[in-house]
Amino acid sequence: QVQLVESGGGSVQAGGSLRLSCTASGDSSSSFCMGWYRQAPGKEREGVAYIDKTGTTTYVNSVKGRFTISQDNTKNILYLQMNDLKREDTAIYYCAADGGVWVGCPPRHSASFFYWGQGTQVTVSS
Repeated sequence: QVQLVESGGGSVQAGGSLRLSCTASGDSSSSFCMGWYRQAPGKEREGVAYIDKTGTTTYVNSVKGRFTISQDNTKNILYLQMNDLKREDTAIYYCAADGGVWVGCPPRHSASFFYWGQGTQVTVSS
């Protein structure tokens, strides 16, 4: 069982930065892949960034060069550093983990991630 809790969301002006954290408890060390997703109002959930156990990262094109995913394995925390934020980054951001079942990194379908956090709101204004 893995519990994920996101924090760090908020309101920021365009061009600003935020760092999201996802604190994992339970058997989080078993996960092969963890990721950040986001969902904007009226839009489908979108995968943003992923990291596997080797530290290999993958990003959606729209955030490449602006967002950085990282993890502190000693503290079981997943981070998403977001720089140069744009209005289109406004969404609820969720972290997810596969819980020790390899589904690819990134997985073909977000539903393959077994564990999800409750989400944290990020609002970017111009």
